[in-house]
Amino acid sequence: MPETPSVTELLSTAVAALGGQERAGQVAMAEAVADAMKKGEHLLVQAGTGTGKSLAYLVPSLLHGDRVVVATATLALQHQLVERDLPRLVEAVSESGVDTSYAVLKGRSNYACLHRIREGVPDDQGALVELPEGSLGKKVLELRSWAEQESEGGGSGERDNAPRHTDKEWRQVSVNHRECLGAAKCPFGQECFAERAKEKAHRSHLVVTNHSLLAIDAIEGVPMIPEYDVVVIDEAHELTSRVTQAATDELWAAEVERAARRSQRHVDGSEADDLADAADALRQAINEVRPGRFDRIPQDLGDALVLVRDAARACLSAYPKGSDDADAGRQQAKGAVQEVFATAERMAADLDSDVLWMSEGTERMPPRLCVAPLQVWGPMRQKLLTDKTVVFTSATLRLGGDFGTVATSFGLRPDDQEMPWRGLDVGSPFDYGRQAILYVARHLPPPGRDGLGAAQLDEIVDLVDSANGRTLGLFSSRRAAEAAAVVVRERLPHLTTLAQGDAQLPELAAQFVGDPHTCLFGTLSLWQGLDVPGDTCQLVLIDRIPFPRPDDPLLSARQKAADDAGGNGFMQVAATHAALLLAQGSGRLIRTHTDRGVVAVLDPRLATARYGGFLKASLPPMWTTTDPGVARQALARLSATALDLSAAPSPAP
Repeated sequence: MPETPSVTELLSTAVAALGGQERAGQVAMAEAVADAMKKGEHLLVQAGTGTGKSLAYLVPSLLHGDRVVVATATLALQHQLVERDLPRLVEAVSESGVDTSYAVLKGRSNYACLHRIREGVPDDQGALVELPEGSLGKKVLELRSWAEQESEGGGSGERDNAPRHTDKEWRQVSVNHRECLGAAKCPFGQECFAERAKEKAHRSHLVVTNHSLLAIDAIEGVPMIPEYDVVVIDEAHELTSRVTQAATDELWAAEVERAARRSQRHVDGSEADDLADAADALRQAINEVRPGRFDRIPQDLGDALVLVRDAARACLSAYPKGSDDADAGRQQAKGAVQEVFATAERMAADLDSDVLWMSEGTERMPPRLCVAPLQVWGPMRQKLLTDKTVVFTSATLRLGGDFGTVATSFGLRPDDQEMPWRGLDVGSPFDYGRQAILYVARHLPPPGRDGLGAAQLDEIVDLVDSANGRTLGLFSSRRAAEAAAVVVRERLPHLTTLAQGDAQLPELAAQFVGDPHTCLFGTLSLWQGLDVPGDTCQLVLIDRIPFPRPDDPLLSARQKAADDAGGNGFMQVAATHAALLLAQGSGRLIRTHTDRGVVAVLDPRLATARYGGFLKASLPPMWTTTDPGVARQALARLSATALDLSAAPSPAP
């Protein structure tokens, strides 16, 4: 049995085997992660793009004596870890004697359900659902065939590996945790993809999951993940919003009606009809209130919620005891009522620890009631940080120049004697001072409520023209992105200008990468989810500081609560939200050592407002100017250099 290597030795072996170069920041991070795991001390690590942070936490995780959970926010990073980083790392250290077993664990609805595929489920009236006609039916057939192939070949049955599909199509071949019969009662329990994933996780040293499943397991107290004592949270800047999402519930009248209809064939008394009547009362109460946050529930709405709660409770009690527990239709119907009851009970309680609001209806979606926790740092501290050692890592954790703001949002306190923690910034391999310019358009008027003005549109056209395309535009609203796209198309017709919504995001990204004379304008999903290294992107445009909307129900409630507690709600909530997004958006520019470019912020408040210093201290250390001429000249030089390179003859073979 070979002697167990140290973290630096194993990291060095892995980097060499993968053909990489040792980076000081990566080594420092790996040593700090190993030390935190050994001491049981929480750690926040900011590691810039290009540091190699995945290896820096995977190597010490493999060396840790007990199981380690790695939680990511996005499917893209989870896929990168499982499909690229971990297999290559395992191969590189295969002779080290280290336990390299790993597994992926997701929520049940992410796996195809063989019972649903083979047996079907009854509809609301109890008749077996026929295969849908048209394109939906064809896609469902394709998904069923794929799932059977996965089962025969020992595949994972995960949604990410399925043929391309929509949410509606996937629901025809999957179930959620309430609808599931359970392995013991299901005739296909031995073959179940979700159960096999859980079994593999129990046998593995490393478990890769997502923030939402981690929150359900650790904070909601629903056991989903095998026992572990250490968790590494990558993309940690997303954690509080993902934990909030996992603890958010919704209720609308049609959902209550559907639960009532599903129950009618399983309940002999009038309880299902009473639940349908309660749905009518809820619909009427919802129609009488305006969208937005409720500081206290209106009387009629509160009465309707109590009615729904009590009717759902009675309906659940009316389900006959000892009936066929392997009846999928019965399980699905009862699960729907359980969900209605739990949500109505929570909303009717009108707790100070929750925020309740009504969303605006759309053509596709009726107005619905939503409830979310006012804050999540308390539950995170009590139920995650108390029991586990947590390593938080991201390229964006130091806001305003220190870790305190983000640490507080996780439930850690400055100089925390009860839960010791430390923050470490291992820097970035990029020289931002030489590679990037931050241009703040101080001469422009402050942004107004009516979207982009003429001065901002002129500025956008001038900058895009200087860059000759190569522009990623990050806008505060879809309307602003589309308005900018219209003007740029009119004034610079020789360039290709794409707007989010013109096609699916992967298709737009491929077009953007494929042609340097292209602009891509969009909103929030582009701020964090686009990786375009090279001279495709030499200008990142940000139309305004991305403060939350004043009418955002949850963030406005959190800001008010901070003010009421004697704090500065604007800085603790709105400025922190903006700083995170600004840092993420600016990070789209420099992705490799050879990238060069300009981040242009068209909001003068970044240079003139008192909070501007906090926001700028949250950004990479770029060279800064407020001179539009300097920014345009830099972009023109970069564009000319890129053209020279593209025109150069290819080297002889």
